[in-house]
Amino acid sequence: MMISEGDLDQLAEIELQKDEEEQEELGEGPAPPGGSSWQDTSHPFYDVAHHGILQVTGDDNYGRKLIIFSCCCLPPSHQLNHQRLLEYLKYTLDQYVESDYTVVYFHYGLRSTNKPSLRWLRDAYKEFDRKYKKNLKALYVVHPTNFIRVLWNIFKPLISHKFGKKLTYVNYLAELREHLNYEQLIIPPDVRRHDEKLRAAQKGGPPPPAKVPPPRPPLPTQQFGVSLQYIRDKNKGALIPPVMSQTVSYLKEKGLRTEGIFRRSARVQLIRDIQKLYNLGKPVDYEEYGDIHVPAVILKTFLRELPQPLLTFSLYERMQDIVRVETSLRVTKVKQMIESIPEHNYIVLKYLVCFLHMVSQESIINKMSPSNLACVFAVNLIWPAQGSVSLSALTPLNIFTEILIEHYHMVFSSRSPPGQVLP
Repeated sequence: MMISEGDLDQLAEIELQKDEEEQEELGEGPAPPGGSSWQDTSHPFYDVAHHGILQVTGDDNYGRKLIIFSCCCLPPSHQLNHQRLLEYLKYTLDQYVESDYTVVYFHYGLRSTNKPSLRWLRDAYKEFDRKYKKNLKALYVVHPTNFIRVLWNIFKPLISHKFGKKLTYVNYLAELREHLNYEQLIIPPDVRRHDEKLRAAQKGGPPPPAKVPPPRPPLPTQQFGVSLQYIRDKNKGALIPPVMSQTVSYLKEKGLRTEGIFRRSARVQLIRDIQKLYNLGKPVDYEEYGDIHVPAVILKTFLRELPQPLLTFSLYERMQDIVRVETSLRVTKVKQMIESIPEHNYIVLKYLVCFLHMVSQESIINKMSPSNLACVFAVNLIWPAQGSVSLSALTPLNIFTEILIEHYHMVFSSRSPPGQVLP
């Protein structure tokens, strides 16, 4: 017997009500809509974006863009045009779907008062065609409930087996550490509190905190997770870290005309193995791997694992103001800001951006314009000292990085530290 859409909607509604009852038993009332730091009222989707439902926060451990959807930030349905929400989702994803990306879905906070209809969900799934699904590498559903499982059965006829394999249910936040850089995640406070109550409600109460062994001192040959100064001191004063010079040299020779260079990810175990080789001071031959995207991911990973970003923490807040600078004056402003960073950072940055400028010169073939490269590299060049890069902060970071790459010769024209090295 065929079940009507109305019956399915009613079944989902019953399960959602059960979820709400269970949350009340945990002492949780309706989660108030999460606020956001959005201040750009000129954003084309400000009416949706300011709720903070969607966040884009750097790359995951596999070099993929990380996109977060938080249900607890959804306002009551009468306060949000769900068609606008769908358009906003597509508008945001359109900036990233040409690259590999990961989605984290925080389910807590979805209630009968703010949930979209099943018809909307079905339309949304159809709207997100192959363009969006092809490069989605993983979908983590955090704090799933029976409502989610009912939805899955409803949509099963529409969902391909290949797409289904990308889904991972995550019962507790701690489990995300196995897959993602947990500290980089933007997790709403309501979700954190819900997770604490779920763990406390476990039989026997929450597990005791794991004992963390004291950090081991880095090896003299260490490349990843140590400062530029440390690498320089241990490599006879070399201004450019070996991992950077080797990946850039290889990519200059082999990868400038590779379509989508820096947009693809690589096998995580392979990347870890290569990191280990570098950290042990052993040689790395990229010819052995037969994949031009491997050195590209290694370069991004090296930048992302620096204890302090290449552009330094101090520049982060100042960089947010670039959107308020008149367009004709932005290159001069970027040049002034760049000249304020420490000399060693400046040398390494100039080396990197010179190479990225070369990549952009082949954009007709490799499809990596300064704008596309900025979307990839901005979050690997700078992040805040506390927390993660929010979606609202991403636009100025991308603009700043695009100017660096596109106007390389002007931005780096005057300051020439002694001993600088170019690719």
